[in-house]
Amino acid sequence: MGQLKDLKWLNRFLSETPGDKELGGRSRQVPNACWSRVLPTPSPNPKLCLWSDEVANDLGLERGEGDVLGGGKPVEGMDTYAQRYGGHQFGNWAGQLGDGRAITLGEVETKDGVFELQLKGSGETPYSRHSDGKAVLRSSIREFLCSEAMFHLGVPTTRALSLVTTGEQVMRDILYNGNKQLEPGAIVCRVAPSFIRLGSFQIHAMMGDKDTLNSIVKHTLANHFPECDFDEDGIIEWARTVAKTTAEMIAHWMRVGFVHGVMNTDNMSIHGLTIDYGPYGWLEDYDPGWTPNTTDAGRRRYRYGAQPQIGAWNIARFLEAISPLIENTDRLTEVLEFYISCYEESINKTWAAKLGLDEFQESDSELIAELNELLQKVETDMTIFFRELCKIEEPIIDNLSYAFYDQDSIPKDEWNSWLNKWWLRVNSQPNREVMLKTNPKYVLRNWMAQLAIDAAESGDFSICEKLHLMLKQPYREQPEFESEWYKKRPEWAQNRVGCSMLSCSS
Repeated sequence: MGQLKDLKWLNRFLSETPGDKELGGRSRQVPNACWSRVLPTPSPNPKLCLWSDEVANDLGLERGEGDVLGGGKPVEGMDTYAQRYGGHQFGNWAGQLGDGRAITLGEVETKDGVFELQLKGSGETPYSRHSDGKAVLRSSIREFLCSEAMFHLGVPTTRALSLVTTGEQVMRDILYNGNKQLEPGAIVCRVAPSFIRLGSFQIHAMMGDKDTLNSIVKHTLANHFPECDFDEDGIIEWARTVAKTTAEMIAHWMRVGFVHGVMNTDNMSIHGLTIDYGPYGWLEDYDPGWTPNTTDAGRRRYRYGAQPQIGAWNIARFLEAISPLIENTDRLTEVLEFYISCYEESINKTWAAKLGLDEFQESDSELIAELNELLQKVETDMTIFFRELCKIEEPIIDNLSYAFYDQDSIPKDEWNSWLNKWWLRVNSQPNREVMLKTNPKYVLRNWMAQLAIDAAESGDFSICEKLHLMLKQPYREQPEFESEWYKKRPEWAQNRVGCSMLSCSS
């Protein structure tokens, strides 16, 4: 275990792809480049407040160094930069985007592979679009806790190493409604194999810059998909891998009731990892039409039930981006069809596991469809419903009443009918072991995160620490946390900003 200066730093992305000739600088267009060198902005009073021992152990890193992780002077070996990429935002091409408030410190070689370390909220870059590049404490807490919660849920995700408060105030308009206010600033250090996105390829294809597209594809294959050669067969195999891991990731989202909230192509990892935690949320009521993102309140493009289809749409845009490298473009259509089949296979296995079936059969589709309809008839807590279903000893809806917000309105006859069909399907012996490993007891509900934020903004990080500890074992009973955290959304959170309503600044 060592300090940041003791790690083995690499700069493969900078050395293998073309970059900006100018160092740092104002917000601007940066053509024919994959990155811009830029230095983090030092914090006036950095304080290390949250730390992931597991991520630190993976990196071989001792706790500490809040100054560097708070935007201070990079240590020897770091070569800091912001990545340039583009993307479709809410279905529309947005042109150049890039790391507007994230700066990569570099890549670290470890015994388990190479990981990229990135500071989110560390200051202005050429891609900040005239913003300050900073992050506030509430969004940083949400990113730190959710990254680690998702990992322990078994959902593919980026990780979080640290959260450092900066000691400065940052002006933000939380709901974009003209009510700006100062909030405490913070920086999260997040970790992933890379932060390359679907939009990292789109920007060059859309600009007709095939040379730069070639270089970033070569870099990506050589370092992250070494089994794929840089030829048509290898690129197709790579695209199939991206399609498959994306489909599997979204099936995991559906399993635990997670809504990403802003599935723009620039927010989709090339590794099939959940990335860019902003206006996310977990379903409280089982409503497939719910989205936590106020920006998406009208169209609900990124609602819970639409996430698999948006995944396909995003993969289609990625395939368009790499099409200049493919002679037989019919093969790209086959990749999109492969995404669809991968998702169907993953979600069928997911439903089988959630319901304790030993394997999915075609006839189960009707049982699952009927369940989905019933879950929407009255307000039903998704997490509690499936967790209580794991323990049921007889097929009577009264045994699941804790999952319903208004127990007097439960359509009992319909529920008892479905439960008896399910009980017959599992021969009165659901696979409880699989169910308990599939249906978590604890997830990071928005109201929980808001309680942690409220306390932290007053200088008390104890709720953050408690949630961080509890969410490391989301499938365990943990009776010491049950009365406080295993419960439905409290009344105060139903319409509270930060719980039911969030924006991209969240």
